[in-house]
Amino acid sequence: MAQAQADGAPERQLQPARALGEPGPQAVSAASAAAPASALPPPALHASPMLDENIPSAVRGQQPVFVSGDQVTGQPDIKAVIDGHAELRRGDTVIRADRMEYDVPEDRATAEGNVHINRAGNVYEGTLLDLQVDAFSGFFSDARYRFLETGGHGEASRVDFIDNDHSVVYNSTYTTCERTNEDSWRPDWILRARKITLDRAEDVGTAENGVLEFKGVPILPVPRITFPLSDKRKSGFLPPTIGLDSVSGIEYEQPYYWNIAPNRDATITPMLMSRRGAALAGEFRYLEPSYKGTAAAVYMPSDQLRDRDRWAYSLKHNGQIDSPIGGLGLNLDIKRVSDDNYWRDFTQRSSPTGMYTQLTQRLLSADASLNWSKGDHSVALRTLKWQTLQDASAPITPPYDRMPQLQWRYAPQDLAGGFDASVMADYSSFHADRYYTNQPNAERSFLSAQISRPFLAPAGFVTPKVMLNTTNYQFDYALGNGATSVSRTLPTFSLDSGLVFERDTQFLGRNFLQTLEPRAFYTYTPYRDQSMIPIYDTAPNDFNFASIYTENSFGGNDRIADNNLLTVGLTTRLLDADTGAEAVRLGIAQRVRFSDQRVNMPGVSTISERLSDVLLGAGINWTPEWAFDSTVQYNPKTSRSMRSTIGARYSPGKYRTVSAAYRLQKVTDFITEPSEQLDVGWQWPLNDLWGDKSERATRSGGRWYTVGRLNYSMKDSKFVDTVVGLEYEACCWIGRVVLERLQNTLLSSNTRLMFQVEFLGFSRLSLGSNPLQSLQRNVPRYQMLNQDVTAPSRFTQYD
Repeated sequence: MAQAQADGAPERQLQPARALGEPGPQAVSAASAAAPASALPPPALHASPMLDENIPSAVRGQQPVFVSGDQVTGQPDIKAVIDGHAELRRGDTVIRADRMEYDVPEDRATAEGNVHINRAGNVYEGTLLDLQVDAFSGFFSDARYRFLETGGHGEASRVDFIDNDHSVVYNSTYTTCERTNEDSWRPDWILRARKITLDRAEDVGTAENGVLEFKGVPILPVPRITFPLSDKRKSGFLPPTIGLDSVSGIEYEQPYYWNIAPNRDATITPMLMSRRGAALAGEFRYLEPSYKGTAAAVYMPSDQLRDRDRWAYSLKHNGQIDSPIGGLGLNLDIKRVSDDNYWRDFTQRSSPTGMYTQLTQRLLSADASLNWSKGDHSVALRTLKWQTLQDASAPITPPYDRMPQLQWRYAPQDLAGGFDASVMADYSSFHADRYYTNQPNAERSFLSAQISRPFLAPAGFVTPKVMLNTTNYQFDYALGNGATSVSRTLPTFSLDSGLVFERDTQFLGRNFLQTLEPRAFYTYTPYRDQSMIPIYDTAPNDFNFASIYTENSFGGNDRIADNNLLTVGLTTRLLDADTGAEAVRLGIAQRVRFSDQRVNMPGVSTISERLSDVLLGAGINWTPEWAFDSTVQYNPKTSRSMRSTIGARYSPGKYRTVSAAYRLQKVTDFITEPSEQLDVGWQWPLNDLWGDKSERATRSGGRWYTVGRLNYSMKDSKFVDTVVGLEYEACCWIGRVVLERLQNTLLSSNTRLMFQVEFLGFSRLSLGSNPLQSLQRNVPRYQMLNQDVTAPSRFTQYD
């Protein structure tokens, strides 16, 4: 720079690019010419409409036509005759042939001999062409075609082009199997039809008077069928499902999909079960900017096995709108079935959203809430009513209905002095069947206020907190002591503190940031006798690393534990020095109790142990492929583990995952049924068990995968749930066979054998209920084969 100034030579600047129509250099003002380089706009690239995936109609008509060949004769703007290697280009359309004539005024091209058309990546080849180029109307004789998005291709005696989006193919074939150069090549599956209508606007093909062949064997006559030309949704019949269920017998389902709008759709499914009768299922989904939801229902008149009508329905809605008075929200989650046996008889019902599966639970909620929030205030009005499906061999106590619940919360922000505070008031009216509960219904009013002052620093924190809880109960009949009301007021104090030490270190050649994080949490709540208060929504908190640092040992508002205890813990982490990802986490925590805990659940004695069980936790993610996580609850007095959860996962690549988990639960004050289970899940290719070769099937051969999940009860010495299957992926189809056995009760289970053949780019044919949904629901980290295929650009098949 200094040399250039000394020599008197001006600096040379890059000029910004100009689009067509922008003023040239002579139009630049003297002021802008004298401006420093930093004031000039940076150079910019301008997008060309020629690079758009879809050329707009207005632009398409203005595009020029280019012709070339060995010899070009004719009259300018009238007619061109091209002999030898003839080629015509216009926008995204290319036509090649041995000989071609182009009529300019009519925009008409006629070609013969090795005719080739590429229209936005869709390719047609044949012997004779007559085409209006811009309108893309005309005909093609003895044609072969290939579609860009699906890779589908075939042959036809004639193709009639109706317009840019519509064409009709006669005496045609269609398949997505990749063609080889071998003369003996035959597609694994192929659709032969007298007529196929192609609608590119809707991306739907309609075949008439045809047959579907698989491995050279006709498997399905096709009087009329529609199939996709892309991954867009479309209305029409979905492939039927034919299955064999150990309870319902032979099942047949024929779903119809209705694509109502881009944000609404419905599926209607008539069903026939040989041992039960006919049924009809439906599901409707909607999605709007401020709300969304799903509604599903099933109805079976006169179930032959139960001698009654069977039905079920569910509704889920979530909405939030802004209004002048604040944000308003409406949430609905309603599930109901006809009888107590529904969950056991229809355990396998499924749907795209899983709503039918939710209908087979034993506790079904009807939950509706109306919410309002503005600034620091929020109000919620809720009603919750349960349907409990009872089993005489294993009855359950139904939860209480809340009819209604009204809650107000005030949480001011940016309080002076760095304080945090909140106030919550709750009114709930509890109702339940006294046959199961044996206690009165009640109206409960609850008020909770808390204030804390966090002191934060880079090396640690200290947070003192004070809480006040007051509760009043009004019962619909007197308790054992004659009281019809009970009140309780309790203060709580807690002090949470922690430190964070860091250092740089190395392990196994990797650089890490290691932390050491001691933490101490003290809480005190005085004793109040709460033994006369019934239990409506309260249960003991799980003993884990999250709950051990909380003030109350219970979830819900019917019990507030008289705690006088200190929790101490220590955590160390190894964080990757480059990415910050957690590679290792080790933790330990234990409670020290300074006085007995006398407040407990009914039937549970006073907790007098001064030292709680020790919590030990470890998480290792040394590489993205390996993961290990474990939590152990260890009793130092008995030198035994009271509860352990140990899990590991190995996922070296796509469609390769193995996971295993061991769960142990001993009898405690709150757990009366011990359990010990081993859970193993996997998805793995059989062709190459240990290598990491190509994940995709090729034209030379397919790939076998094994997939499944086994849940084994070591206490009962039997499998609880079993899902095992095989998948085969060829270049143009996927086959699945899955055996599923799911336990319903201690003495009964349902077994299904399911088959499925998925013709890629065409459809799925299933035997048995959908095995794909069973694998997605039961196998951890299951990946659907062929799910990551992206839609190709028209430039990927550019001539």
